[in-house]
Amino acid sequence: MGLSRRVLLQCLLWIPLLGGAADAAPIAPTGDVPEAQGWRTEVVVDGLEHPWSIAWLPDGSALVTERPGRLRIIRDGRLDPRPIAGVPEVLAYAQGGLLDIAVHPDFARNRLIYLTYATGTKDANRTTLARARLSGARLEGLEVIFRNPDTKADGQHFGSRLLWLPDKTLLMSIGDGGNPPVSFDGENIRNQAQRLGTFFGKIIRLKDDGSVPADNPFVHEQGARPEIYTYGHRNIQGLARDPETGDVWANEHGARGGDELNRIIPGQNYGWPEVTYSKEYWGPRISDLKSRSGVRDPRVVWTPSKAPSGLVVYRGNRYPGWTGNLFSGALKFRQIRRITLDDEEAVGEEKLSIGKRVRDVRQGPDGFLYVLTDEPNGALLRILPAES
Repeated sequence: MGLSRRVLLQCLLWIPLLGGAADAAPIAPTGDVPEAQGWRTEVVVDGLEHPWSIAWLPDGSALVTERPGRLRIIRDGRLDPRPIAGVPEVLAYAQGGLLDIAVHPDFARNRLIYLTYATGTKDANRTTLARARLSGARLEGLEVIFRNPDTKADGQHFGSRLLWLPDKTLLMSIGDGGNPPVSFDGENIRNQAQRLGTFFGKIIRLKDDGSVPADNPFVHEQGARPEIYTYGHRNIQGLARDPETGDVWANEHGARGGDELNRIIPGQNYGWPEVTYSKEYWGPRISDLKSRSGVRDPRVVWTPSKAPSGLVVYRGNRYPGWTGNLFSGALKFRQIRRITLDDEEAVGEEKLSIGKRVRDVRQGPDGFLYVLTDEPNGALLRILPAES
């Protein structure tokens, strides 16, 4: 019997391999890939200090978070020099600070925006979610609607990506808490990604007021946090929904290698740290298992690590041949990966070399792709077809 269609597609995709080729595994990790053709970038605005996320308002203006704790607004292609007032106090330490932003689906009526951020101290901190009304150039009525009840030490792995679902519930990623020797309850904190009694290493799902949807997958499981939607994650920093298919996708950081692209299915286990392609930063494999019954396999594995960040499914018509593709940012590689899908299978991959650390990738209301660069003097870039 010949190769199955799935195996053949994967073989075509993973021609450029770096490491892992000799191991028996369901996915062959990808290293370098060809450069995408037919595109260029232009700077929309610069002068942003370590921007983390961008969200558009119905009038076409955009809100941008800066990790040190400022919220900025861009109108008509110009950055307002005055930050938005009323932003909560954040812990701007290591990977922490003011992180993601999401605009309520009914913003035109209720003016609500949602912010994730790190709070606490260097030795006891957590991921927090708040909402507030945008009134002119300030936030009013700020209300914390979720915070991780368990604190962690150090400044790693806050997660923090937000994604609205069509039923107006909100997904939020929370990181596993950090690398060894960071600990929790007498063991490596990363092990909590497999424990349903904590929020470390999870995606949670909330109503827009922070309450728990009655149909969450673990609502009736004794000892489980009812907010949990999926578990077994390391540090998701990209969440995207395909508006045409409804599929939800996430990219997450591995350790040394083993970054993953996953299709998110409620109630599922994604393996970390018991099932992973990653190695410890000091050398050995974290686990001998790359696949296991009851654990969802990744659709793409990146080794060496590209440090994945923002993620979007493109559904515009500005770029020939790109509709329906996934675009995954890369901090370490300073690029974006364009991933071609066939159903939920990744069947092709190219890179768009940006030359700066890519923190966020979004589709704007004008149908163009936009990129935030994570730099002291960060910028908002627009990707254009080469001939435009």
